[in-house]
Amino acid sequence: RYDAGKDGFIDLMELKLMMEKLGAPQTHLGLKNMIKEVDEDLDSKLSFREFLLIFRKAAAGELQEDSGLHALARLSEIDVSTEGVKGAKNFFEAKAQAINEASRFEEEIKAEQEEKKKQAEELKQRKAAFKELQSTFRQ
Repeated sequence: RYDAGKDGFIDLMELKLMMEKLGAPQTHLGLKNMIKEVDEDLDSKLSFREFLLIFRKAAAGELQEDSGLHALARLSEIDVSTEGVKGAKNFFEAKAQAINEASRFEEEIKAEQEEKKKQAEELKQRKAAFKELQSTFRQ
């Protein structure tokens, strides 16, 4: 919804606009700190997985009360008495879908890591075979 660039990430400017639209504007430094707090891959933007990390940290009580991330997590809570059951249903269905997508994302990351390990092992074997062949020519 707030990914204006449609690249699958929320960058600094998109985060700024999102926080303004949600009614919790932040300073430039505050926005940078928000990203920094959950930016696992250090690319200075929020992936979907990192965005979900905000809510995990909020649920675990790991966010400071005065942080922008705490404000963001608080803004995305739902009050059934004001939204009604249907609104809550939609909210929780969206959250469940987001969790499923996060699980799929984690599986993709694990598959990529396994592929990198496999490639590193193959490289190691090729180097060992090359050294063995090289030693044959030195004799």
